[in-house]
Amino acid sequence: MVGSMTTVPDGLVAVVKHDCPTCTLVEPVLRQLAGAGPLTVVSQDDPDFPGGLPVVDDRELEVSWRLRIETVPTLLRLAGGTETGRVEGWLRGAWEAFTGVRDLGDGLPEHRPGCGSRSVEWGVEEELDRRYGGRVLAARRVELADLEDDVEAVFARGWSDGLPCVPPTEERVLRMLAGTRRAPDEVVAVVPPDLVECTVEKVAVNAVLAGCLPEHLPVVLAAVEAACRDEFALHGVLATTWSAGPVLVVGGPVTARLRMNSGVNVLGQGDRANATIGRALQLVVRNVGGGRPGEVDRATLGNPGKVGWCLAEAEDGRRPFPLLSEARGVPGSALTVFAGSGLVPVLDQASRTPESLARTLALVLRTVGHPKAALAMDALVVLSPEHGRVFRDAGWDRERLLAELDPLLVLQPDELRRGSMGIAEGMPAGLDDRPLPKFRPGGLLLAYAGGPAGMFSAVVPGWVSGATGSSPVTVPIEEA
Repeated sequence: MVGSMTTVPDGLVAVVKHDCPTCTLVEPVLRQLAGAGPLTVVSQDDPDFPGGLPVVDDRELEVSWRLRIETVPTLLRLAGGTETGRVEGWLRGAWEAFTGVRDLGDGLPEHRPGCGSRSVEWGVEEELDRRYGGRVLAARRVELADLEDDVEAVFARGWSDGLPCVPPTEERVLRMLAGTRRAPDEVVAVVPPDLVECTVEKVAVNAVLAGCLPEHLPVVLAAVEAACRDEFALHGVLATTWSAGPVLVVGGPVTARLRMNSGVNVLGQGDRANATIGRALQLVVRNVGGGRPGEVDRATLGNPGKVGWCLAEAEDGRRPFPLLSEARGVPGSALTVFAGSGLVPVLDQASRTPESLARTLALVLRTVGHPKAALAMDALVVLSPEHGRVFRDAGWDRERLLAELDPLLVLQPDELRRGSMGIAEGMPAGLDDRPLPKFRPGGLLLAYAGGPAGMFSAVVPGWVSGATGSSPVTVPIEEA
């Protein structure tokens, strides 16, 4: 729709700019079309170009913005204020078919691609969206002094996690909001610990701060929603003196579309999507929910992943089992948030049978939290492709591996009692007189990711699990 523009009548409309060589090339074609019937020319930079024809002065670019012009020249047709077709650039055959006028541009080249519209230049599109789009941001404006550095201002106002942030200007936030169909004022979640309603716009502001791209926003929105579910117990994850923080495991088609890292160095640095999506969630918790270190966040040590921890599961065609989100009943693009407390690498370069490798995993898993702790914490195993191959070649799926691990993860009373093995720590009286499983039912999660070389996997220990602590949450990702 053209909206309220009364300056552009129905019929043929040509959008041009004098600064475009292709537009000046087709000036005689525009005169031909004007001679054959009504034609309105919209000029982006010179109201006198082309001379002698009816010209709409569009130096403010409102018409071009409303018509969503990306290339000049663009020839389009309006009927009742609605576009019924368009041709971009100069292509003689296409222009003749579109207009019904033959022998256009005699002596001109058959084709020229045209130039970019002024309305989509860097920074201009966002300004036009702010000016004409009718979307008014609700966020409070913070005015900076002329000599104030905007990056340092973010530090000074306490919005940063300790690393430099992208200043969330109005134009950047509007650009970020283009990454979702959801309304800016829609409430995504109530964020602990201050239990503040968090809108899509507030998430977008923090996604800008984190360095996200607009296409990352749907994943960040899903992460905020999942982390704020009651069963995840985000307030407890924040307030504990343990080292836990949200870990995001993303799976499905969205990971390829966003070029998320699921391979080499998957749990490390270097990938923008992985790094900024996890960081955006943590900035929402900090800036909206009030979860700041040294205040509600009381971790004795913390872990580097609390800046932001996000990984993608690999879709390499060699998976030994389905995606974690699929196993948890959510197909397609989805993410799981897990309260993880750090990374324990697992080395086994000798096992060539699934039974042997499962025993290695079980020995490391027994150390989660403490070797004498049972039913206390969940755990996430990130299985690498080389280790995954051992299980895949043997025909083991997720259920078969978990069935093998279950008896290997049962702790006997003499492993549980306080004082046994010369260690004062242990299970309290009443829970040390019978065998106990290391993990509660469903408390052991398996994901598949990592580089193609190296027989190494990883265990991510959790926090207090179940009804008294945190449970993993899996939600779908609503792609734009």
